[in-house]
Amino acid sequence: MDAVDELKLLKARVGELEQRVEHLRVSRRVLMNLLEKVEREKVALVHRLEKENVRLQRDNKRFAKWIFSKNREMVELQEKMESSEQKA
Repeated sequence: MDAVDELKLLKARVGELEQRVEHLRVSRRVLMNLLEKVEREKVALVHRLEKENVRLQRDNKRFAKWIFSKNREMVELQEKMESSEQKA
């Protein structure tokens, strides 16, 4: 193989490698964009779940107060019934 053929082969190989490098750059950009998108979605999900957690805790507290109130009413009614039975 003479020098001209070897030079052509080397230039072709350099061209192939340059194309591969460009493809890798594009792939890296795509992956970085996907990673950023996933990170944004994760942050949004965490924020939404934190808000939902606060809402559920608030609703749970309200429900617990309501149950406690109803329980207190039941105890008062039981006491009234017992006291009226004792009087009778």
